[in-house]
Amino acid sequence: MQEFTFQNPVRIHFGHDKLALLGKELSQFGKRVLLTYGGGSIKRIGLYDRVVAAVKDAGMELFELSGIEPNPRISSVREGARLCKEHKIDVLLAVGGGSTIDCTKWIAASACVEHDAWDFFDYDKRSPVEKALPIVSVLTLSATGSEMDSGGVISNPETNDKRGRLSPLLFPKVSFLDPTLTYTVSPYQTACGSADIFSHLMEVYFTTDQSMFLIDTFIEGMMRTVIRYAPIAMREPENYEARANLMWASSWAINGLVGCDKPQAWSCHPMEHELSAVYDITHGHGLAILSPRWLEYCMSGECAGAIINKIAQFGINVFGIEPTMPQKEIAIRAIDALAHFLFDTLGLQRTLPEVGIVDETHFDSMAYKSVLPFKGKLPGFRPLTKEDVIEIYRMCMK
Repeated sequence: MQEFTFQNPVRIHFGHDKLALLGKELSQFGKRVLLTYGGGSIKRIGLYDRVVAAVKDAGMELFELSGIEPNPRISSVREGARLCKEHKIDVLLAVGGGSTIDCTKWIAASACVEHDAWDFFDYDKRSPVEKALPIVSVLTLSATGSEMDSGGVISNPETNDKRGRLSPLLFPKVSFLDPTLTYTVSPYQTACGSADIFSHLMEVYFTTDQSMFLIDTFIEGMMRTVIRYAPIAMREPENYEARANLMWASSWAINGLVGCDKPQAWSCHPMEHELSAVYDITHGHGLAILSPRWLEYCMSGECAGAIINKIAQFGINVFGIEPTMPQKEIAIRAIDALAHFLFDTLGLQRTLPEVGIVDETHFDSMAYKSVLPFKGKLPGFRPLTKEDVIEIYRMCMK
């Protein structure tokens, strides 16, 4: 068990009536607000009009940045920072899913510096985050948990890079979580978002270090929540209970609580970031394809006994597998149960060729980039070299 310090400063307003507080919350930060969002979905569901009315009723001046991409690009960060400087923006309002919120976080930081926004992510520069504009978010997709964490992931198509970074200055000040705003999310995006939530939990759950029993039970409970409610939300998109449970699980899966007692060494996310950087696939879908193969590969490596035992614990406590069988058999069945949930229950395609990645052309460079920030070896559940990552990519081809 590790020692830790936990703090999460985000104020959450949860429920379908809470947007009435939006103007009051925004106005405490100043008079000029930059509204950031992606495509036209917030206009189709009437959310855009509600947000604009709240800003104007609060006597604030509104500016906009639309068109933020599903894998948000550095060009959007640069444009947002330019608007903030030009219009002397006081507060940023991100309305959308994790991509919009991630992008907005880095706009908030980039608006306060003179250097290029990518300097925050350049491994040779790693410019420090010393100041950021305040951020308020209105969540419309349960997936990344960006509404309650301090990080954001940005893509750079010019270099085929997708990189994330954390800073305590990038926590939103306030986040509005209204499950009814996710009613129009498609079954596919609901499935991808649920796979993303599940992966966040897996990344901190699977460790060979001794874990705090309390934290493991939190994680297992959230996993069971996703397993229970994701299919319901896909079948019954306006089921408030299902949407609310997924939304709250999204926030708590990555807000720091379940990672308190865990070594923070993630594996699937660095591998997937390379897939979506090069091929622009949906992040949650990429994680779904990788996750079962990653666990299968980990079983054959160092600390195999401890790894098998942890996967068996997962199978027993999350999927209800009979605990009297040998541990290795339980672990194998647990991975099968995970694959069944992701590919059969959620209906996600299970291989890379099915999402358009038909050959190994970029595997070597993607694997190299995935381990580069970690001195050549991902230090996760099982330490992974570049060659290990390539093999996991190959496992995902069939």
